[in-house]
Amino acid sequence: MVTSDVKSTRSKYSLQRQSLPEAIAESLRERILNGEFKEGDPLVQEAIAAEYECSRMPVREAFRQLEAAGLIAFKIHKGAVVTTLPSDQIMELFELRAMLESDLLSHALPKMTDDDLSNSEAILVQLEDAYHERDIGKVGALNWEFHRSHYLPAERVQTLSLVQGINVQTDRYIRLQLLLTRGFEDAEREHREILRLCKERNADAVSFLKAHIIKAGQNLLVALGKRRTD
Repeated sequence: MVTSDVKSTRSKYSLQRQSLPEAIAESLRERILNGEFKEGDPLVQEAIAAEYECSRMPVREAFRQLEAAGLIAFKIHKGAVVTTLPSDQIMELFELRAMLESDLLSHALPKMTDDDLSNSEAILVQLEDAYHERDIGKVGALNWEFHRSHYLPAERVQTLSLVQGINVQTDRYIRLQLLLTRGFEDAEREHREILRLCKERNADAVSFLKAHIIKAGQNLLVALGKRRTD
């Protein structure tokens, strides 16, 4: 077996300093979220192991992590495939996000400090740069970091953990929605409004956030319906 240090210089997909299964899982996760592997695509252990120049054992463990995150499923006679969520389940995830994230924001709003808001704005500047560059990989990560920065002051660890798990499942659909609907400008404008309302400690931030998430889910379903029909 080739060591991870050698792989980092030779393999097409470089791996960070993590355990090998975690590194493979993170790399595959990003490839799924960016659409390289699409809904229903098979993931063959032998082929993935060859790509990352490792044995099948760490790939098998990486698959378990991806299955736990809801990104792949194991089908009889097919093995691992990228999950395909029905439209009603996708909308359910966005509705769960809207419910839980608006609750987090309502608890966080009275506790927000100027430093908290400065951090949110710094993340938003990076997110806007990613919008302008159409760097969909950075958009996915920074979108979550921006929203998360508003929820941290709530100090509600369990709710935040649930929301983060849901965001892992919706991340690929958020990225897809932006690409299919060209919704970068709307997202940028709405995020600016969320930040403005939070700076004012305005309770309307909660209802605006909820509407922002539901609208994103509805726009996605329209675009995704057309894509799946095609």
